[in-house]
Amino acid sequence: MKHIMFVCKKNSRRSQMAEGFSRALGDVKISVTSSGLEASQVDPTTVEVMSEAGIDISNQASKPLSEFNSYDYDAVISLCGCGVNLPVDWVVRDEFEDWQLDDPEGQSIETFRRVRDEVKERVAALVTQLESTSKP
Repeated sequence: MKHIMFVCKKNSRRSQMAEGFSRALGDVKISVTSSGLEASQVDPTTVEVMSEAGIDISNQASKPLSEFNSYDYDAVISLCGCGVNLPVDWVVRDEFEDWQLDDPEGQSIETFRRVRDEVKERVAALVTQLESTSKP
C-alpha cells in the first residue's frame, strides 16, 4: 500500500480537496492524509465545491504536519509551493512533487471550482501512477 501526504500552508482548501479526491479515486492500494504547515479549519466553500463534485469532506479536519512522521509516507505532495518550507525529511520521500496551485482563499466560487478541477486532474494522474507502481 502506498501512503500519500498532501501538504499545504493551512490545510484548509487545496490539500483538503486532494485528500477527498484521493479517497474517492483511489482504491485499497493507497492511504491518504492531508496536513498543513500550520493547522486551521476546513474552508466551508471548499466543502461546498467538493459536494458539488459528489464528494463529502465535511468530516475532514485541518491537521498540522508536525503531528506526522515523514517516514510513514511514500509520496509527499505540496499543493502551494510550500515545499521549500518543509523539513528536509519530507522532501526526500520516494515521490515528492510541488504542484503550486492557486489558493482560492477570498476568491469567487468560480475560482474555487477551477482549483478543485485542477486538483482532481492532478490527483487522478497521481493515483494512477502510484497504483501502477504498487506491488500486488
